Amino acid sequence: MAATVSQSAATTRAAERAGTVPAPRTRTGRPLPRGLAPGLFGVGTALPENLIGNDWFEQRLDTDDAWIVRRTGIRTRRWLDAGAPLAPLAAEATLAALADAGRTSDEVDHLIVTTITPDRLTPGLAVDVARLIGAHGCPAVDLNAACAGFLYALDQAAALVETGRARVVVVCGAEALSRLTDTEDRGTAVLFGDGAGAVVVAAGELDRGCARFVLGSDPEHSDLLYAEVGEHLLRMEGREVYRHAVARMVESTAQALEEAGLTVDDLDLFVAHQANSRIIEAAAAELGLPREKLAINVDRVANTSSASIPLALAQAEADGLLKPGATVALSAFGAGFVWGAGVVSWKERRYVCA
Repeated sequence: MAATVSQSAATTRAAERAGTVPAPRTRTGRPLPRGLAPGLFGVGTALPENLIGNDWFEQRLDTDDAWIVRRTGIRTRRWLDAGAPLAPLAAEATLAALADAGRTSDEVDHLIVTTITPDRLTPGLAVDVARLIGAHGCPAVDLNAACAGFLYALDQAAALVETGRARVVVVCGAEALSRLTDTEDRGTAVLFGDGAGAVVVAAGELDRGCARFVLGSDPEHSDLLYAEVGEHLLRMEGREVYRHAVARMVESTAQALEEAGLTVDDLDLFVAHQANSRIIEAAAAELGLPREKLAINVDRVANTSSASIPLALAQAEADGLLKPGATVALSAFGAGFVWGAGVVSWKERRYVCA
């Protein structure tokens, strides 16, 4: 793992090897001091080692690199080995986010993992992640809102902090979409990748923090993008999904800006779900955002569903596009249909609640 495993995680594993399990930590209510707000204080990512280029599909399908790039913007994606678990990747991203925020696993009050590709039907992925990072006894839950899952989870994390029910919440988006990819379907095979990204949401003395998210759903169009329980393969009507994705992301982002008392001119960066570069660019154009305010890394990692926004945030920061205190609009759209948008300030470090 890229991040150093905490002492508590090492203790947990030692106990497991010895055949014992440490007693769950006692978690008492800790009221949130008045005047503090939820904010983003750390980000971490993890990607599988296997790099799959467009040439892999050229050898198997009636397609080529130029067509894939022109239609999607995707050049490479990462896939887990067949049969490899997703939980370790999610744990790596979570530990990296905690390290970035200067926090430890012992401080996590709540862990939310958003995924549509858990390792098992039950228990969920979150409990395995909590075990791997050494957060024994931490409340841990999976959330499934498809590609908008990260924003739904982020909204819930902010609410936990706002109400004083938690001081430190980790939100991790983790996906192994290679498990659901029909590699014989020319229209979808090239689109999906695997990866994990996490952020730390904590209480701080902030100017903006995480504003209220605008969330919505429309089950009438669920048959346009889905995966059946028996088949376990993603099916999509690409043109219709494109049309709805652009419309809903534009509407929700505009509403989120209005509710925050902002305009597009106030934004430093627009980070949308990385489904397709054409979708991101079309939504930005309708909003009136210039190209230099867009975060795009779909060319490197493809569509990673609920992991895509934290992966894009981390990449934008690494590329120098995202600075502490930046005002960022987040927007996503996914199967269901579900969608969401919100405005956050990035790593306002004026004060972090202990």
